Amino acid sequence: MDALSDSFFCHLETQGWAYSDNLIPPTLRSKLLETAHLLWERGLFHSAHIGHLATKKADPVIRGDQICWLDAHTQEAAIQTFLTLVTELQNTLNTTYYLGLRSHEFHFARYDVGFGYKKHLDQHRNNPHRKISMVLYLNDAWKETDGGELCLYGPEHTPIEQATQLIPTPGRLVIFRSDLIWHEVLPGNKPRWSLTGWLRDDYTL
Repeated sequence: MDALSDSFFCHLETQGWAYSDNLIPPTLRSKLLETAHLLWERGLFHSAHIGHLATKKADPVIRGDQICWLDAHTQEAAIQTFLTLVTELQNTLNTTYYLGLRSHEFHFARYDVGFGYKKHLDQHRNNPHRKISMVLYLNDAWKETDGGELCLYGPEHTPIEQATQLIPTPGRLVIFRSDLIWHEVLPGNKPRWSLTGWLRDDYTL
């Protein structure tokens, strides 16, 4: 992980989150966005759900993204390259923090205009295997006026006006602790594409 500085891992350790704008090459980001568009055109996205197992349901007021899991669509070269980088990062985190990460899961996500995701934790109750959350922003361009910020909250659930708000800059990779960092996706003024996933300490199918 030569592209990641010591400060990246220091921030992850001390505040529970960090981001990098130079880990993902622009050509890879572009290819991933192209792949997401192709899967969208094939009708492979579906409304995301909230809850877990028996409590799962779609509620666009709380969560308004359309998603496509990578499980059945991992032959594309761009996805394979991205997952190779993920594995390298996973190994670095294991070496540095002894997290015992064993697997990962990812999906493409598309938020249409005006949709977001209310404040939540990524680690489900009674299912603690998600350890590190990751979001990679794929759009070709994004301005502050486009909205769609990722709000990261402190451990005291700081108010939204005091939360750290990260603009979904093209190629920006954000990682944070799934069990600690409450977060929210603000509605955007144009469609927003990302690649989102989790590093886990169990084995996914």
